[in-house]
Amino acid sequence: MTAEIIDGKGIAATIRQELAVDVKVFHAETGVTPHLAAVLVGDDPASAVYVRNKQRACEVAGMKSSLHTPPAETSTDELLDLIQRLNEDSTVHGILVQLPLPDQIDELRVLDAVVPTKDVDAFHPDNVGRMIQGRARFLPCTPHGVQELLRRSNVEVAGSHAVVIGRSEIVGKPMAALLVQKGDEANATVTICHSRTRDLPSIVRLADIVVAAIGQPKFVTADMIKPGAVVIDVGVNRVDGKLVGDVDYDAVREVASKITPVPGGVGPMTIAMVLRNTFTAAKLSVNADG
Repeated sequence: MTAEIIDGKGIAATIRQELAVDVKVFHAETGVTPHLAAVLVGDDPASAVYVRNKQRACEVAGMKSSLHTPPAETSTDELLDLIQRLNEDSTVHGILVQLPLPDQIDELRVLDAVVPTKDVDAFHPDNVGRMIQGRARFLPCTPHGVQELLRRSNVEVAGSHAVVIGRSEIVGKPMAALLVQKGDEANATVTICHSRTRDLPSIVRLADIVVAAIGQPKFVTADMIKPGAVVIDVGVNRVDGKLVGDVDYDAVREVASKITPVPGGVGPMTIAMVLRNTFTAAKLSVNADG
């Protein structure tokens, strides 16, 4: 068995095309162009590339993007002032603070300062709580991207045993919360594994769906995968100048039924979901004004 490759790049392009149609109709009806404001503190090369990709994706979808680049030595208070100005700017619908932030900045204070209706990353406690209760305003971008990959690849999630490897606030915890919800692309039985899990490989071997988000290159090996399982690799690690995931791709592909590559799997979906959330934020702003 050689696994089918789940083409995240292609699926994300389709979503952007669908979104472009929706944005065009929305603009014709309201005169409003959805606007994503990205904040990039300092000059981290990887973050800069990621933000540029988001800006290009906005343009393709007919949306506006702006980039704010305070210097690396910016203080928490200075960054909070910028966030407040963006909160108060009615032409800005989504605010994205690129992580990680420099060490001197209080990351939680900054993320909490983004008004929930513009929090297109869905990091604010208000949006996290809404997601947990199944009445989300926005869904977190990477986990929602994974859900879309599963749905558009015809993976049966309901009733499946999903194992999420990793418990970060950005991927692991919200991924588990989304998969266990009642509703479409959910209703899974979910297990979360992490660095303190005893005999982690034996638990992963029970999974019908594996979501790897632990941040360790090639951590998931072929002997950890049940034959026919679906493997979603969220990891992005640089090894010897190349990007690799948390999954030993070549070996696992011989065991799994479907698998995402790195790059070209989950990454493009995250950006597509940022755009979708920005469009939702624009619609919310029009409804609020109306």
